[in-house]
Parts: sequence; C-alpha cells; structure tokens
Amino acid sequence: MTQPLYATDPYLTSAPAVVREINERGGIVLDASVFYPTGGGQAGDTGRIEFDGQSLTIATTVKGDNGAIILVPEAGPLPAVGASITQHLDWEKRHRMMRIHTALHLLSVVIPLPVTGGNIRPEKGRLDFAMPEPLADKEALNARLNQIIASDYPVTESWITDAELDANPGLVKTMSVQPPRGVGKVRLVRIGSAEEQIDLQPCGGTHVRSCAEIGPVRLGKVEKKGRQNRRVSLFLED
Repeated sequence: MTQPLYATDPYLTSAPAVVREINERGGIVLDASVFYPTGGGQAGDTGRIEFDGQSLTIATTVKGDNGAIILVPEAGPLPAVGASITQHLDWEKRHRMMRIHTALHLLSVVIPLPVTGGNIRPEKGRLDFAMPEPLADKEALNARLNQIIASDYPVTESWITDAELDANPGLVKTMSVQPPRGVGKVRLVRIGSAEEQIDLQPCGGTHVRSCAEIGPVRLGKVEKKGRQNRRVSLFLED
C-alpha cells in the first residue's frame, strides 16, 4: 500500500520516496505519494520525479491493486526498484482542482438535487443532477454560490466508520460515485462549522482550507443529458 501523503496534507508539493515497484507497463509505485490518483471524478496529478541527477515527467497518476498508487511516466529512463527519489507535484494544476472540487461541493448546496455524476479538471468542473426541469434562474444561483464563497467558511475533515455511514445514507449526495471504503472508516468533508454547517459529505478528494481560496466562479451552460439529467459546468474566474 502506498501512503497517500495528499490525504493528510493536500498542500504538500514535494517529498522524498522510495520506489517499491515498476509494473509491466512502466508504472512507478512509491512507498508514499504526494500525487493524487484519478478517482471520484477528480483527474490524477501530474509533475515530475528526480533521481540520480535525472528528471522524469509524470503524465498522470492512477490507482493500482491493494492500495497502490501508480505514477504513469512519459518516455524516459526509469528509476530502479529500491531507488530513493524526490517527487514534485505540478502545484498549479492541483490547486486549481482543489478550488474547483470545493466549489462543486457548494454547487450541490445551491442546487439541492441528487448528483448523478461529476468531473474535476484544472480547466473546469461539472456536476450532473437528476433535474427533470431546467434551472429557474441560473444567474441567481451563480450569485448565491459566489456569496457563499466570499463568506470564507472553513473547510475541515473528520472520520466516521463504515457502519456510521451506512446508518446515515443521506450524507451521500452522489448516486454514481460511492465514498472510498476499504479501511473501515470514511472521510467526511465539512464546509462551515458544526454550528453553521453549509455542507457535509463523504469525499476522498483534495480541497482548499477555506472557501475564499476558491475565488470567484462562473456557471457555464446547462446541458440536458437524457430525460431526467442535466449537466452544470463551473469555471474559475481567474
């Protein structure tokens, strides 16, 4: 199992690691990773690793078996198993995804409908909703969303057991993506305080520390996707 350093500190941009495995496709498995693997709708991280005076670009990051995190490199010489390396995250891309991901949690607050899908990339995010009827006033929702962001609520995390989540199914907003399980506990991401809670839902992705860090956002077009579903896109304004 790779230690997911991003889970305890999503602001960590570099760290030493040891190569545990090179798989049959040239994927690199480290003992600890600052790179988030593709999952939950969030794109895998990119960056580079340095070893023996060489630098190797990481094109994406994916999940492997038994908790392994696999760095997928571009063409180039690979480090040896057991080698010590230094990993460097493409922070600009990651930070944009952290901002977008947190904004999408807030989008699910201003549009309180079941979420049927989602995607987070550096250039934009989107949520699909079970929304038979079109939005009544997108501009008003956009203004409400930016008002919440400007209020600068804190973003924190806590943990509950799998059994506690099973007893509270209403915490799960996403119909298509289930919360990450397998270790007996599930991470909850809270926006706001216990006294003034804006949102609380299970999530394994990376987030900013407070809403103001998101910055202004803009809702894009609303696309009809089937009889019951509509897709709402979201963009950062800077």
